[in-house]
Amino acid sequence: MPSPQEPHGAEPSTRDGFVRVRGAREHNLRGVDVDIPRDVVAVFTGVSGSGKSSLAFGTVYAEAQRRYFESVAPYARRLIHQVGAPEVGEITGLPPAVSLQQRRSGPTSRSSVGTVTNLSNSLRMLFSRAGDYPPGAERLDSDSFSPNTAAGACPGCHGLGEVHGTSEESLVPDPSLSVREGAIAAWPGAWQGKNLRDILDALGHDVDVPWRDLPAGERRWILFTDEQPVVTVHPVRDADRIQRPYRGTYMSAHRYVMKTFSDSRSPALRARAERFLTAAPCPACGGGRLRPEALAVTFAGRTIAELAALPLVELARLLDATSEASRVLTDDLKSRIAPVVELGLGYLSLDRATPTVSAGELQRLRLATQLRSGLFGVVYVLDEPSAGLHPADTRALLTVLERLKAAGNSVFVVEHQLDVMRAADWLVDVGPGAGEHGGRVLHSGPVAELASVPESATARFLFDRSPVPARKVRAARGRLTVGPVDRHNLRGVTAEFGLGVFTAVTGVSGSGKSTLIAEITDDLPGVGRLVAVDQKPIGRTPRSNLATYTGLFDTVRKVFAATDAARARGYGAGRFSFNVAGGRCETCQGEGFVSVELLFLPSTYAPCPLCGGARYNPDTLEVTYRGLDIARVLDLTVESAADFFADVPAVSRALVTLLDVGLGYLRLGQPATELSGGEAQRIKLASELQRARRGHTLYLLDEPTTGLHPADVEVLMRQLHGLVDAGHTVVVVEHDMSVVAGADRVIDLGPGGGERGGRIVATGTPREVAQARESATAPYLREALGLRAR
Repeated sequence: MPSPQEPHGAEPSTRDGFVRVRGAREHNLRGVDVDIPRDVVAVFTGVSGSGKSSLAFGTVYAEAQRRYFESVAPYARRLIHQVGAPEVGEITGLPPAVSLQQRRSGPTSRSSVGTVTNLSNSLRMLFSRAGDYPPGAERLDSDSFSPNTAAGACPGCHGLGEVHGTSEESLVPDPSLSVREGAIAAWPGAWQGKNLRDILDALGHDVDVPWRDLPAGERRWILFTDEQPVVTVHPVRDADRIQRPYRGTYMSAHRYVMKTFSDSRSPALRARAERFLTAAPCPACGGGRLRPEALAVTFAGRTIAELAALPLVELARLLDATSEASRVLTDDLKSRIAPVVELGLGYLSLDRATPTVSAGELQRLRLATQLRSGLFGVVYVLDEPSAGLHPADTRALLTVLERLKAAGNSVFVVEHQLDVMRAADWLVDVGPGAGEHGGRVLHSGPVAELASVPESATARFLFDRSPVPARKVRAARGRLTVGPVDRHNLRGVTAEFGLGVFTAVTGVSGSGKSTLIAEITDDLPGVGRLVAVDQKPIGRTPRSNLATYTGLFDTVRKVFAATDAARARGYGAGRFSFNVAGGRCETCQGEGFVSVELLFLPSTYAPCPLCGGARYNPDTLEVTYRGLDIARVLDLTVESAADFFADVPAVSRALVTLLDVGLGYLRLGQPATELSGGEAQRIKLASELQRARRGHTLYLLDEPTTGLHPADVEVLMRQLHGLVDAGHTVVVVEHDMSVVAGADRVIDLGPGGGERGGRIVATGTPREVAQARESATAPYLREALGLRAR
């Protein structure tokens, strides 16, 4: 019989304080059984692709989410089989879960730091209740201070703060050309552009003189008129073709660009039109985004737009100096700002657009918001919260995780950062390798006990604190000068990058690193060819995958089309594409997934009910190559496929480069939506490495070790140093001190973030920068190099 203190029917695992997972088989997990205590900070680690995310997110969090769906309404319960339960025998002792992942949710220009953290709501309330209104002005409610509501948005720019337009300089970049030679670059290409030039000629304008020689009034009419005159055109084209007169309607370059940008459904056409647009502060609100009556209200002598533009550390300082009358409201706002600053994000401003914030910063903003949520008894499942974090800020992150635990919650963290692992209460190490070589729990227990697990790749790095082996510093064979740069927090900064060497750009978050390297363009003397490898997704739907992005799938389809079975049926390479009608499953249009819409919840993808995720129709799947149909080939890992296609050079070459950057565990058809930013970046790097390189190339990478286990970092660094040894230049923005210690040259920005940063505080070899007194990076670089402070 249960004791009086225990609820009737309580599970033993609920009482003993453990989340117990039995028979987890999600992705590559091999019937995993593991027990993880609640009310601790537990870190899940292992090499990339080992199965740690499959265990933490794909199993533990997914099961908590499934149970939530099951509890809310019959409508949601009907869709559970479509959304899919994790492949697991059972999980007991599992509380409700909150997931904070690094995946973006399609933020728009209206999404900002203030909206993500809800700080904007508090600031609007402060202005509504305690703002200084002009004499006789009516008091406004908080919605009137929001640019995202009809009550507050400036009618001139609809709350965006900018108006888009065109200028003669943007529409005609080279005024030495004539109209016939293509001076009006903003016009469409091919026959459409030719028609517009013929119409302009028929209207009596000289299309053969240099643009700059046309009268100013005529140039203005050609580019900006709203008139659309209709004229008969007698085209002069190839002599051997019959050219009939036609009635043509003129459209100015400005009208064409604005119409295409606002109305076109083609992303490519919209992107092209956007190149010719100019953005300027809205003349009605001066960039303040609000109606005049809202901008007339001030607090501490400033408008809400001015306060929203301040770095959060400065905003908190200003609120400290306000009067007692508004103390309750300002104290609330300061208490909400404090955890954001604590997590090293005090350099951000409330009006900073979310698309300009990194995935790591975005997750830490959400984490700061959770500190104020007051939730109790939940499991927080975090996806590498240290991503993009300088070592100097790691201590603050650990403090936040401890505070979530102290509030009565469990914190499960997928993480590669060694200091986060060392500070954990519990460590779950998954491995030993990636993909089919992983999927086993090697250790689940206190951190120190991992030292006795010989199979663990993590143990070697976690307990070996020996300095990074010294490597001979390469000498630059030339210099690339960037700057002076006046952008964001950089003020007149000039940097010199060595050519033919490996350069690491370092500094705390917000110091200006990414702003500086963004100024490296392929038109700078000495660059040659520029390859920028970022962490943006290789696609936003399951239709995009590793095989299509790298181009190897084109050859695979030709291999299938060359089989006897395909020839007998008349199947060409197109039959084996899931992007066109014919061979694909028409229920899911070849995606393998269907979008499931849930009321009041984000839509989610579920396997196609007809093809079960295979993407193809049954007739196509009857054609095999060496015993495998096209769907099963897409299901191969890179490692398995490299053996399968070893004698097909065009496929093998691409697969070997993917293996070289440590991606052997990914499946060829793995949807882009399942890939992390670090994986997407390495796929892009592999795609570049398989191309024949001619001449000098400068490779630019922004935090390439994000999402990588230290063992995978070693693999990636061998590739990057190999590029430098081959005569190329590599520049990385990096926080991993093992990478920085192995560089030839370091450029350190700081000393702080935001207004406290934005200048170069040290430059030189890693050993030289390690001794810089003003550098926030120096102490951690000294530790990595095994040096003492001078």
